[in-house]
Amino acid sequence: MSTLERAIKSLPEKGYLDIEIPQGINLLDEINRLRKEKNAIILAHYYQTGDIQDIADFLGDSLQLARAAEKTDADMIVFCGVHFMAETAKILNPTKKVVLPDLQAGCTLADSCSGEGIREMRKKHPNAIVVSYINCDSTVKAESDIIVTSSNAEQIIRSLPEDQEIIFAPDKNLGRYINQVTGRNMILWDGSCYVHEAFSLEKIGQQMLIYPKAKLIAHPEAQKPVLQIADFIGSTARLLDYVVEDDCEEFIVATEEGILHEMKKRAPHKKLIPAESDDKTCNCAECQFMKLNNMQKLYLCMQYELPEITLDEEIRLKALRPINKMLELSKKIK
Repeated sequence: MSTLERAIKSLPEKGYLDIEIPQGINLLDEINRLRKEKNAIILAHYYQTGDIQDIADFLGDSLQLARAAEKTDADMIVFCGVHFMAETAKILNPTKKVVLPDLQAGCTLADSCSGEGIREMRKKHPNAIVVSYINCDSTVKAESDIIVTSSNAEQIIRSLPEDQEIIFAPDKNLGRYINQVTGRNMILWDGSCYVHEAFSLEKIGQQMLIYPKAKLIAHPEAQKPVLQIADFIGSTARLLDYVVEDDCEEFIVATEEGILHEMKKRAPHKKLIPAESDDKTCNCAECQFMKLNNMQKLYLCMQYELPEITLDEEIRLKALRPINKMLELSKKIK
C-alpha cells in the first residue's frame, strides 16, 4: 500500500491527509502554483491563523463567505474554516469540488443541534417557522425555513410578521440578543459556542479598569452579562469595521482572537486587547477547531484534492432553499 493510499485510508480517523512533506518545500509557492493550475479559490474565515488569512483569495465572516461561494467561477473551492462552512459552499455549488484541509475542524455549536431535533421541536410548535443560524450542519439547514448569520439575523427577523411564531436554532445567546433588540419572543434551541460562552465577566471588568479608555466590543454569541456592558455588539465583520471606523484608540475585543490579525492590519495604530476568558490554559478566546487547519494541511488538501465535502442530493436541495431565502433577504445588508 502506497503512502497516499494509507493516508486516504486513515482519513476518517485523522480527518486530514497524514503525508510527510519533503524538507525545503516552499508551501506558499506551492499553494500559489496549485491555486493557478487547478483554478482553485481559497476562502478563509477571520478565525483562521494569520498565515492562512494572508494567503486566502477571499477573507470574511459567514455571510461574506456564503456570498463569495455563491459567486465563484473556480473549479475547486478550498475552504479554510470549519465543516459547516464547507458544507454551505457545497450546497451552493453542487458541481464544484469543495475541500476542507481537516474534516475534524468542526463546531460545538453545530454539533448541539440535528435535523431530527428540529423536527421534534416543530411537532411541539406546529405553527412556528424555523430560523436557523448558519452555524449548523446540512441536516438542520434542510429542516429550516430561513438561514441567518450574525450579520443579518436582526434585519431578517424584523422583516417577518410580528405575530409569526419562530423557532430559533441553534445559538441561544444570539437568539436571546435578537429577542431583546427586536422585542420578539422566539423559541430558542439550547445551544451555544464554547468560545463565546467562556468570556469571564470578572476578568473583562478587570481589563476595563486597566484600560479605562478602551471600548468593549462583543459578538452576539457571547453571554448576556458580557453583552450588557459592551459598547458595541456586532458580527465578526462589523466588529472589524467598528475598530477601523470608530475614533476610539483602544478596544477590548470579545470574540475569537483570530479576528485580531486583520484588525491589526487595518488599524495598526490602535491598541487591541483580547477579552479574557475562563480558559485555564491561556485565558484566551481561541477556537481549537478553527485552528486545526494549517499551511501543511492546506497544501496537501490542494495537492490531492482531499478531504472532499460530499452531500446527499436530497439534503442539499432542501438546505439550499433556506440559504437562498437568506441571500435574497440580505442583498441590501452590508
